[in-house]
Amino acid sequence: MRYRFLVPMFIVAVLVLTGVLGCVQKQEMVLVVGTSADFPPFEYKDPQTGEIVGFDIELIKLIAKKIGYDKVEIKDMDFDSLIPALDAGQIDVAIAGITITDKRKQQVDFSIPYWSADQAVVIRKGSGITINDVKDLYGLNIGVQSGTTGAIYVEEHVGENATIKEYPTYIEALQALITGQIDAIVVDTPVAQRFTQQYDVEIAHVFETGEQYGIAVKKGNTDLLNKINDALQQIMNSEDWNKLIEKYFGSSSS
Repeated sequence: MRYRFLVPMFIVAVLVLTGVLGCVQKQEMVLVVGTSADFPPFEYKDPQTGEIVGFDIELIKLIAKKIGYDKVEIKDMDFDSLIPALDAGQIDVAIAGITITDKRKQQVDFSIPYWSADQAVVIRKGSGITINDVKDLYGLNIGVQSGTTGAIYVEEHVGENATIKEYPTYIEALQALITGQIDAIVVDTPVAQRFTQQYDVEIAHVFETGEQYGIAVKKGNTDLLNKINDALQQIMNSEDWNKLIEKYFGSSSS
């Protein structure tokens, strides 16, 4: 009688084990990405759908696919929250037009650079403000986004010679400019150019800072960083890269 039950129980055990293994095999690999969706054309919310889109978003999705991830989960947060979120393990990578700096390299690891930018002074059209030198910013009310290289540049070169107002997002700084609450904002050149296409503002001057953007990962996450770098190099030498640039910048080169 014992043997009559042995075979069915064995079959049940095999079926259960197979089901468990099947679940493990089907588990999705998800890359959790942090961004600050107020930095067009790199990352921003589609005004019609509310979806986070942009150059960086499409780039990280291409990278994730190349290194074997099934899905990308985008988390939107304030720019100056990105590095703490990486450190806390809340996100796997951060991509948000992040300039590679020595200070930031002490906190996170960066990919190879994928974009170059400078700092632009944006003013309202017809404001009569002329900027030819950093000293022309003296006495102005200047808006910057907290934690950005634009904020650092203004603090270091203008300091107490102007009123500096920090905003959580560039969109808030831009709205303050448009409504006359501030005289100018200092922002990365690609974003400044995008703002001039969408709003009644213009670029008064560009300070050549020679910044380079990188994708950030938690300090010491060498395995993920190496995979990102390999994928990034492949993409930057492919037609996909040219298509991305054409889509968001209307040019085949950065």
